[in-house]
Amino acid sequence: MINVYTNRENYQYDVHALLKSFYPEHDVRVYNESELDTKNDSGSYVIIRILDDRMELILAIDDRKEYVHVYKNDTDVIKKESKLFLYYDLCDYTGRTLPWGNLTGIRPTKLTMAMLAEGMADDAIIAQMKAAHAVSDEKARLSLDISKRERQILDRIHYMDGYSLYIGIPFCPTTCLYCSFTSYPIAAWRKRVHEYLRALFQEIDFVADTYRDKILDTIYIGGGTPTTLGPDELAALLQRIHDRFDFGQVKEFTVEAGRADSITREKLDVLRKYGVTRISVNPQTMNDETLKYIGRQHTVAQVKEAFHMAREAGFDNINMDIILGLPGEIESSVQHTIDEIKKLNPDSLTVHSLAIKRASRLSQWIEENGIGTLRNTDATMEIAQKGAYALGMKPYYLYRQKNMSGNFENVGYAREGRYGIYNILINEEVQTILALGAGSISKRVYPDGRIERSENMKDVTLYIEKIDEMIERKRQLLA
Repeated sequence: MINVYTNRENYQYDVHALLKSFYPEHDVRVYNESELDTKNDSGSYVIIRILDDRMELILAIDDRKEYVHVYKNDTDVIKKESKLFLYYDLCDYTGRTLPWGNLTGIRPTKLTMAMLAEGMADDAIIAQMKAAHAVSDEKARLSLDISKRERQILDRIHYMDGYSLYIGIPFCPTTCLYCSFTSYPIAAWRKRVHEYLRALFQEIDFVADTYRDKILDTIYIGGGTPTTLGPDELAALLQRIHDRFDFGQVKEFTVEAGRADSITREKLDVLRKYGVTRISVNPQTMNDETLKYIGRQHTVAQVKEAFHMAREAGFDNINMDIILGLPGEIESSVQHTIDEIKKLNPDSLTVHSLAIKRASRLSQWIEENGIGTLRNTDATMEIAQKGAYALGMKPYYLYRQKNMSGNFENVGYAREGRYGIYNILINEEVQTILALGAGSISKRVYPDGRIERSENMKDVTLYIEKIDEMIERKRQLLA
């Protein structure tokens, strides 16, 4: 464990995130400096004091001798640069650098988007990302490239005047090892799905009435795994959406088909009947041994069968997700996954870096097995990138998560005309997104950029029982 003490409460998140990036195998806990005298730290500790004219840093991790560094400067510089100072000292202390430097937020493209909006030249943007945040040249250029592509896509829609709709189906065939999303095993909830849909329909009706004069740009049905619903349940949901919303200007309708063991031809035909334009068939890996290990009860053969079934059903915009850094997977494992995906020839590929979430079973697995078998490297990221480029795809959105393996990122690649518009909208937070269903979070974006949120209860039973309260929360958000 690493205990961190700082005199700045508003600095605690950044400190925690940076330390976890350098020491993913350690539990990091951050305290106010006033608690220093009450702790008996015989192990690893970090002390950070940010004063008016200086920053004091003390590092003593893994039984190493104390490292002390004092930065002296005026108040404004100390406040602005303290995170960068800490990053460079951690680099010196560990002998490592991070691809995203001192950035701990989940949306680095917001920085490059803002600089583009200011009219800055490409070279100046790259230089600023490197100077202010120690971002590697490769990641700075990736962020800029994606920001340019996002701007082009956003310019084609009226994102400030319209809104998008997210609908969450919180059921899955099984819970994956790494998952922290709101999801429940469908077998245990089958008899109550109709209750969930009834509550969800109430929320749909409220939003449809409240926003009847607004333009609906995109619809995204996620989860969980929406295709755990039976064909009749899926049809009822899609019919309700069509009955209540104007599809006249909808540019994209996505359903996460996701798990191969939830996909049937009958369900695919239902999706086609109701105008779904984009689906995902997500293997995460094309290695059977890993699939078993992470709790996905389907085989690679089933993934291939589901993908071909979707093509036969008429879908011409199919995404596939993979995760890099899964337990036991090395470079050759990732190369095999990419080779198999290239044979299927999807229209987009989303490459995730494994994120270690406290709420997932993976956290417990790491405690028991150690973090050493989680390998996400520059080499595996490059294998995935080259595979996407070989399929004629370009990167079009990017986001990061806390505790990502290798401190990398998630990147969506797609062919021209197959970019996931909703993914850009949710990532850049430039449009109001009304989210319905258990565990979903609505975001209202105001013209001045201000964002207000409204959360739905995660627990399915509570969501059903308190649907009136969920609707009232939205009423206040949209007032």
